[in-house]
Amino acid sequence: MNNEALIDSFLDFKYEKKIDRVNLIAILEESIRCVLKKKYDSSKNYDIIVNPDQGDLEIWRNRIVVKDGFIKDKNKEIELYEAKNIEPDFEIGEEVTEKVELKSLGRRAILSLKQNLLSKINEYDNTNIYRKFKNKIGEIINVEVYHILPKHLFVKDEEQNEMILPKQEQIPNDFFKKGDIVKALVKKVDWKDNKPIAILTRKNEDFLEELLKLEIPEISEGIITIKKVTRIPGEKAKISVESNDDRIDPVGACVGMKGSRIHPIVRELKNENIDIINYTSNIQLYITRSLSPAKISIMEINEKKKCVNVYAKIEEISKAIGKNGQNIKLATQLTGYKINIFRDNHYDDDVELSEFSDEIDKKILEKFHKIGLNTAKSVLNYEKKYLIEKTNIEEKVIKKIVSILKNEFEG
Repeated sequence: MNNEALIDSFLDFKYEKKIDRVNLIAILEESIRCVLKKKYDSSKNYDIIVNPDQGDLEIWRNRIVVKDGFIKDKNKEIELYEAKNIEPDFEIGEEVTEKVELKSLGRRAILSLKQNLLSKINEYDNTNIYRKFKNKIGEIINVEVYHILPKHLFVKDEEQNEMILPKQEQIPNDFFKKGDIVKALVKKVDWKDNKPIAILTRKNEDFLEELLKLEIPEISEGIITIKKVTRIPGEKAKISVESNDDRIDPVGACVGMKGSRIHPIVRELKNENIDIINYTSNIQLYITRSLSPAKISIMEINEKKKCVNVYAKIEEISKAIGKNGQNIKLATQLTGYKINIFRDNHYDDDVELSEFSDEIDKKILEKFHKIGLNTAKSVLNYEKKYLIEKTNIEEKVIKKIVSILKNEFEG
């Protein structure tokens, strides 16, 4: 291979890998110096001139003229008689510069040069890709599915860079086919087989936050601030927001007219239920909002332990806890307080008698219902002697029932 052939083959890499001129020259020069050092132990006395635009490559070796028979390093020195064969005027101590052709380095050296070039180019390319991926961490990108495996999807971006969307980073209801375009967030960059690989996610809070920025201009413009995002992927999410403009309702702006802004996000998240609440520094109000749609009667906050005891009417407790405990779990994450929920006996107006079916015999409950007594307080407010007369229940049984019902209200 001659100098021109090497440059031509190298230019192919330049256009394929999109290497800029400065790096092109640096890579080629470094590769040639590696080969020279391997062959001659040093490359410091060589000048390498590269002009990739014109396809030129020149290698020049500089050697010092020494007396005949006194040469110590053939790479750096040249005997006087040999120098005079090049130019009769050369004298001892002067520097002789000669052009070196690639083919003079030998077949093995040229092969080594080509391998070194390929290695350096791939290294440059991988470093470039790694930097691009690192700069995209935290961003949502559109990728195309091109290979599906049980544990992850292989996807490609618009520049055909390979990325991975692991199964554990997908929403449980996600289902993709080859060729599908998928929105995902760049979570991190790993190295696999000496190549950078971007790991994507659709599962973490950042993905939802970035979707909100894409769909809601007030958030991307900084008018509305997202204070906190918590989610159970594919099931439920809670988001607290704050407006920096008193004229703008942050929750209304995020939901949009008839849900026009939030619905595309819900669809993207496979119908994930999204609650958006107004942020407030009033922690009691913030916790109350976070437990929505449940209505809270009273709460006891322990600031030191970051814990709160919440009391609610019996019909509100299930709302506060939510399906499989999702509501209270997300409220805890949103507020940073451990939330304990208790039945509020003191604030309940009344309790249905059916609630006591595990303590009071079913036949007795039916007798109460026949005379119009359907709640605990209706029984307690009924005069005992009339209760015995109309139900034919023994006095000692009535006393026991009254005791059970009183305990419900007196704790």
